[in-house]
Amino acid sequence: MGRPLTTAAETAAVGPSAQNVAMDASMSMLTLGVRDLAAARRFYVDGLGWKPAAEVPGDVVFLNVGPALLLGLWSRDSLSAEAGGLYLGDQAAPISLAHMLPDAESVGRVLDEAVAAGATLIAPATERDWGGVTGYFADPDGYRWEVAWNPTAMPGMVEVLGPEAARQRLG
Repeated sequence: MGRPLTTAAETAAVGPSAQNVAMDASMSMLTLGVRDLAAARRFYVDGLGWKPAAEVPGDVVFLNVGPALLLGLWSRDSLSAEAGGLYLGDQAAPISLAHMLPDAESVGRVLDEAVAAGATLIAPATERDWGGVTGYFADPDGYRWEVAWNPTAMPGMVEVLGPEAARQRLG
């Protein structure tokens, strides 16, 4: 079917059969391939205080990180074997994960908490040219986490990245 449908009007114009695509625009789980599952578990569960949704001791840990979204911690070797050989070297995958906050002042505090839990500070809280505040830490496997306050009002982004969305998520 070529490119994905991008607007409601396009979707409606092609009729019901094209609307029944096999994969919708959603994510259910993100799995990090970790070198040491026990160390990763200590960081996320004991250090950051995140609650496991399920786990198979010594094999895999699943953490609830949002509505209908799990973060999986699984052996780097097992993930690579199952997914067709992901790792060529010893570095973390070139991705960043983000944790949005409702105010700029919280960015430094959350970075400090992550470092206290065993993270490595990569970049301190910094005011960015686009108006937000971000900083980065690396988990024990080197995965980069962006801790950010984003004052966006851009439709399509504000509902997920904006300060009110962060306030609602954090309760």
